[in-house]
Amino acid sequence: MLHKTQGIVLRTVRYGETSVIVNIFTELFGVQSYLVNGVRTGNVKTSRANLLQPANILDLVVYHKENKNLLRLSDFRFAYLYHALYGDVIKNSIALFLVELLDKTLKQPESYPELFHFVVDSLKWMDMQNGDIANLPLYFALRVAGLQGFRIFGKHSMENPYLDLQEGTFISLPSSGDHCLDERCSRITGQLLEVKSMDSLKEVKADKQIRQQLLAAYQRYYQLHLPGFSGLKSPRVLSEILE
Repeated sequence: MLHKTQGIVLRTVRYGETSVIVNIFTELFGVQSYLVNGVRTGNVKTSRANLLQPANILDLVVYHKENKNLLRLSDFRFAYLYHALYGDVIKNSIALFLVELLDKTLKQPESYPELFHFVVDSLKWMDMQNGDIANLPLYFALRVAGLQGFRIFGKHSMENPYLDLQEGTFISLPSSGDHCLDERCSRITGQLLEVKSMDSLKEVKADKQIRQQLLAAYQRYYQLHLPGFSGLKSPRVLSEILE
């Protein structure tokens, strides 16, 4: 049966000479894998492979059948055409982090409409920004965890100044082991959790070293609370380019 939906491209893998298998986070059906024939042609003018690059937001017409692992696309086109993302190294690197995180965490074909719209809003917001966007990966990782059901509870305060990653909450005294963030990282995490609008992210002050520490810490948080989560590749690139 044919359905119209929007989707965000997460990953594309070559299949045969001219085809691809593409993982797409769809608004209606969650993450789905589609076989797309004949898109990798030698003719640049007629090739549609560029539409299937990671992070692209598409309007889709899809064949859908429950419990089928590999489906087909009837049609696909841009739902939103980026203004600056492709030509900006920092924006492109952040976009790849966002979609890699989704690709590694969304394993079941379930609909997450609130998460879907948050991701679309994040990509569009980043595309249009001229200022500092370095805090977006941190904010995004925290929000995605919350929208997938394993958010951090409580608030950072003088009484509870440490974040215990294993317990997922702020605590009064540092716990043993490597699951507790120091006061500064805990405070910045608390500030990020309080952000109501992406326009306010620039008000959270963090330097490059802190962002690197937090990217690593949030990956540990995912590993502790999401069975089967493996490490990401993109944070290594982000650590080099984000000031």
